[in-house]
Amino acid sequence: MIAENYLDSVIRPSKGPWRRACERLLRKPKALFGLTVIVLLYGTGLFAFWIAPYGYDDQNLMAARQGPSPKHLLGTDWVGRDILSRVIYSLRTNLVVTATAVATGSLVLGLGLGLVSGYFGGKTDTIIMRIGEVFLAFPGLLLVILIAATVKPRVLVWMWELEDALGIRGLVRWGFVDYLVVFGALSAFSWVGMAHLVRGQVLLLKESQYVEAALAQGASAKRIMALHILPNALPPVIVMVTMGMGAIAGAEVVLSWLGIGIQPPVPSLGNMIREGQSVTLLREHPHLLLPPVTVVGLLIFAWSLLGDALNDILNPRIS
Repeated sequence: MIAENYLDSVIRPSKGPWRRACERLLRKPKALFGLTVIVLLYGTGLFAFWIAPYGYDDQNLMAARQGPSPKHLLGTDWVGRDILSRVIYSLRTNLVVTATAVATGSLVLGLGLGLVSGYFGGKTDTIIMRIGEVFLAFPGLLLVILIAATVKPRVLVWMWELEDALGIRGLVRWGFVDYLVVFGALSAFSWVGMAHLVRGQVLLLKESQYVEAALAQGASAKRIMALHILPNALPPVIVMVTMGMGAIAGAEVVLSWLGIGIQPPVPSLGNMIREGQSVTLLREHPHLLLPPVTVVGLLIFAWSLLGDALNDILNPRIS
């Protein structure tokens, strides 16, 4: 029996930590629910062109403000556009904005600056942390609104000048400026927390024995950060990115709702909420407001559940 167990352990090697974490994650009901909702919503938005029954800007004034029907499952808006189609295309907009802002803000800026600040210390650490404290002095959403509202007019002027210089049209109309401004504002909002988290992890890990051994062997700073520090700092980073996805997704909706985010004709859940938020419309045509609000609530709730489940698994103090 002992020999058989030994042979089994040799033939079937033990599972790696990431595989074990994935298996534990899939056994958690809240993680499964969160993943299912996120995949369904964002997957639908990603393939909106093939899934949506109508185009996001197809108008039919004869069918304006109609309730749910077999032809329009969630009804139509004030100019006869299909609400289901607009929700699906709005999810695509939210996915693009959220993924890009998290990638540029949290992962590129936050992760990179946190690694550099924690590893090199000294003046580099002081400068990066002081800049981060300036951003932290403002409430996060207020900072995003301030950046978007003040930067957008200048970017619009530059884009019009660029269109005239290159002889092209459509960059402003199809929302390129809106995307650019929202990306920048949300990236500025998201990098500080990630940089502080990664810096703390680096300060702990760079005193470990395997980092000291790498230094003794003459490994470069880039190699140590990439191969020894970053992989061991990933668990809290993954949790924070997951939590941040819900916050960024909600911030995109708020910016569009305030009128300084994604602008029509590009579809956005925030625009749909703003168009249907009137008390009179809510009483007479609740289908204008309920679908986008429900989708936003589900999306943020799902990201929160998934982040909480990941924290249960990857946080050594809990697991």
